[in-house]
Amino acid sequence: IKILLVDDQTLMRDGLRTLLELEDDLEVIAEAGNGQEAVAMYQSALPDVVLMDVEMPVMNGIEAITQIVAADANARVIILTTFDTDAYIFDGLRAGAKGYLLKAVSGEELASAIRTVNSGNSLIDPAVTAKVVAALSGAPAPKPAATQPLIDPLSERELDVLRLLAEGHTNREIAQKLYLAEGTVKNYVTSMLQKIGARDRTQAALKAKELGIL
Repeated sequence: IKILLVDDQTLMRDGLRTLLELEDDLEVIAEAGNGQEAVAMYQSALPDVVLMDVEMPVMNGIEAITQIVAADANARVIILTTFDTDAYIFDGLRAGAKGYLLKAVSGEELASAIRTVNSGNSLIDPAVTAKVVAALSGAPAPKPAATQPLIDPLSERELDVLRLLAEGHTNREIAQKLYLAEGTVKNYVTSMLQKIGARDRTQAALKAKELGIL
């Protein structure tokens, strides 16, 4: 099973590689120190499984997963992080991750998880599973999408950006909240302004409220 390791800490990558290569059926074929490198490395190395950290410079893990899965719907990515925050869990799974593990797992558990995901199944750390079950059991029925009085309706992500923009957040703050690259947010803002027909962020927020989008 060919593995791509993605983590901004060299020491962590070294430790993971040493652990994984103790297993006869696992091989680390490539490494990346941030999400942008991971996307490029995935396309050239074509790993079977990706172990992806979340908080990294240049591009975070969530955005990297989004881009990898967009290019390869069959990509098998496991998030491996120290964080069990709801946002990381649900955004990671929505982005297309097949597994979510905390770095407290043992080498044996990690190897087993890689085999599980490589076989086409999903796996979530037991410490995280309770949060997922609780969220799903208490989740209200999805609301029907509001009709947008626009020739070219805003996408869900553009709506997310618009809501945060209307609250006064900068592109950098929006990027942090939505786990996107700042350049990606800038592209969403440009697209959203064009669709609404606004010349700037303030006018966009005002027109969106007038149109009933916000």
